[in-house]
Amino acid sequence: QVQLVESGGGLVQPGESLRLSCIASGSISYLSGMAWYRQAPGKERELVARIDVNSKAEYAETVQGRFIISRNNDKNLIDIQMNSLKPDDAGVYFCHARIRAEGDLKYEDYWGQGTQVTVSS
Repeated sequence: QVQLVESGGGLVQPGESLRLSCIASGSISYLSGMAWYRQAPGKERELVARIDVNSKAEYAETVQGRFIISRNNDKNLIDIQMNSLKPDDAGVYFCHARIRAEGDLKYEDYWGQGTQVTVSS
């Protein structure tokens, strides 16, 4: 069984920083692209940043220059460093990964349970 577990959410004031982590565990044969999404109340889930196996990263325009996504392939881990946080950055942040589990021939989409980020003064 494969699972993604996020950590690091919390309450911060505008302008502060927060770091989220996500670890993939279980019977993983191959871990492909990973990403962070977020969902604010009443809004659709949106892509924040994604990173491929070679650590090539892409960012949403709204976080470009403020967020940094990184990856550790040895630990099946991704982090996202979120700087200069704004109230609009608040929401539940979800980790996503494309994984081929052991014994499977195809990749599947996996999601973490989400971690809450609140940005408020």
